[in-house]
Amino acid sequence: MENLLHRYNPWWEKGYLDASFIQRDKIFETLLHQLNNRQIVFITGLRRIGKTTFLKMLIQTLIHKHNINSKYVLYICMDDYMLINKSIIDIVEEYRKVHKLGFGEHIYLFFDEITYKKDYEIQLKNLFDNHNVKIFASSSSASLLKSKRPYLTGRSVIFELLPLDFNEYLLFKNIKIKKADAHLIPGYFEEFLKTGGIPEYVLKGDPSYLQTLVDDIIFKDIAAVNNIKDPRILIDYFLLLMERAGKLVSINKIATILQISPDTSKRYLTFFSDAYLVYLLGRHGKTNERLLSAKKVYAPDLGIRTSYTGFRDKGSLFENYVFLQIKGLKPSYIYQDTAEIDFFTENKILIEVKYHHEALSEKQNLLFNKINAKKKIIIRSNADLEQLVSPDSSIS
Repeated sequence: MENLLHRYNPWWEKGYLDASFIQRDKIFETLLHQLNNRQIVFITGLRRIGKTTFLKMLIQTLIHKHNINSKYVLYICMDDYMLINKSIIDIVEEYRKVHKLGFGEHIYLFFDEITYKKDYEIQLKNLFDNHNVKIFASSSSASLLKSKRPYLTGRSVIFELLPLDFNEYLLFKNIKIKKADAHLIPGYFEEFLKTGGIPEYVLKGDPSYLQTLVDDIIFKDIAAVNNIKDPRILIDYFLLLMERAGKLVSINKIATILQISPDTSKRYLTFFSDAYLVYLLGRHGKTNERLLSAKKVYAPDLGIRTSYTGFRDKGSLFENYVFLQIKGLKPSYIYQDTAEIDFFTENKILIEVKYHHEALSEKQNLLFNKINAKKKIIIRSNADLEQLVSPDSSIS
């Protein structure tokens, strides 16, 4: 056990510093602010989206910028087979023994893939209530975090990590565009729409990477966990969802195509959502409209979508990107009299996405003008989108 802990924590050896991290400043600064409060911080999101990297960047900051002695920092990945019979409390106790740390000494705990541990929520509550600790934890499962949150009410905060945005994509690709070369931006942006924002794929560009990622999630995180005997149905289901990205998804139609029951179709869709393989957007309106209306489906990453459907329908890809960028504004879609407006945010911002020179239809235009909103925006370019989500924007 002691050797395993040392392998996971190379910073315990003097002079360790990993200079290979590429900083995602906006998100990282938000997480840094959490270092000085008591709450347990959960980082969630799609597998391989960078959660482990962020945990290690926080560790590096603690040691090299906040001058915290490295022995007071523990990182461990909970899906390690060697830890299968060890509880979280067991691991922490062993760690204290290794470094001869008293019970009252303040320690920083970083648990990767925390939801692999049975009863993790009760153990974290115990650590939070009775130990002098600051806890960061990651998870690739939205459902488990949602179902266990009552145990940690008032004790935790959740941050969802999304794919790289366009500016982060340029940073990862080491592309610097001078103001004099602004005419190059549209070309790079279309490359981004095709590539997406999974960090390792952006860096390496291995064509098989994204398919392997999705297969791993479907086989390991969905089929195995939920005892699904024929995972091939899930693969076919996911392809249908990617082909419908940006559109309403009919559970019954998919059930008919795949020759499964509507209940099974609904259950599978929930599995995909809980594994962050799709995002579902509900309809704006009264309670019965929200509950009974079909949901729109969006891909979790543009590269994943194009790897399944090919690089086509740039307008739909751009709408998917806009959704990912405004997801934190809690949008819904509006549908009235066969006309649809893409997004209506919780703070009453009406948004229609029309890539480049696309025009609103006559019915859309009537509905767009009819809706009572705080502000109305037609997003035609990444510049429009950045203005919307800018920290200086009064509506973000």
